[in-house]
Amino acid sequence: MVLLVGLIVSWYIAGLGAVLVLAFGYLWVRDLTAGTALAHAPDVVPERAAAAAASGSEAGPATVPPPTAEERFPRSKFLEFSTLGLGGVIGGLVTAPALGFMIAPAFLKQGQKDRDIGPLSDFAEGKYVVATFMADPAQGEVSRRTAYVRYNGQLNGQPSFTIISNHCAHLGCPVQPNGPLDDAHTKHFNDVTLIPAVSIAGFGCPCHGGQYDTEGNRTAGPPVRALDRYSFSIRNGRLFLGAPFSVSHIEGTGANAKIHKWTLAFPGEHVNGIESWLYPIQPPH
Repeated sequence: MVLLVGLIVSWYIAGLGAVLVLAFGYLWVRDLTAGTALAHAPDVVPERAAAAAASGSEAGPATVPPPTAEERFPRSKFLEFSTLGLGGVIGGLVTAPALGFMIAPAFLKQGQKDRDIGPLSDFAEGKYVVATFMADPAQGEVSRRTAYVRYNGQLNGQPSFTIISNHCAHLGCPVQPNGPLDDAHTKHFNDVTLIPAVSIAGFGCPCHGGQYDTEGNRTAGPPVRALDRYSFSIRNGRLFLGAPFSVSHIEGTGANAKIHKWTLAFPGEHVNGIESWLYPIQPPH
């Protein structure tokens, strides 16, 4: 089973499964051959033993000649091994596809494609913009995501952005901006909607009261870490959102912020400290 799962999940696990198969297979064959050897151990022939006792001979009991090589594995053993081996192969052929259909989708093709969310001119410096977009347009509205985008100005000659996910780090509820939005200046193109904010004092979760500052740091409530963020790139004067990642906390603000970045984790999971060791390995997002 470990070998079959490893073929889908990881070659390291498959290697471990192969080692276990070989080890237990060797032990199994050794036990079977030991039993066969005992079954063919020399036996005393009763007729010869009785004749020797009647004649008063002191000769030891007569024994059957040792089995020849052809007799060591009779046809019954060959059929037993063949049946077990064929059954194992059939079981593997039946089990592997089923496990593949159940497990593989969680590990394959789960990465998010970069999304164009508009020209740089749509993002005023120091102001947040609420951007909604479809992570996968082929799936429609069910894949719609929300990000809070702020242009921080230039950093080492390159545009700097803060792009925060709206998924609460507690249970994943949609976090709302703590401040009014300028709906009159909403912009649309394709499946992207951009709503400028008048001012934002932070972010809050309406479900369980989690609160975050303007950098996404947790300030109150049950969340265990800061809000997740998106990586980004700039191509031909347009802003592209990349893969999301988790953040334990942020030091500083804006372009000079120091982000403590971690692999994307599920809501409610610690990303650093001893607590982070208690969570299972996650499939790629």
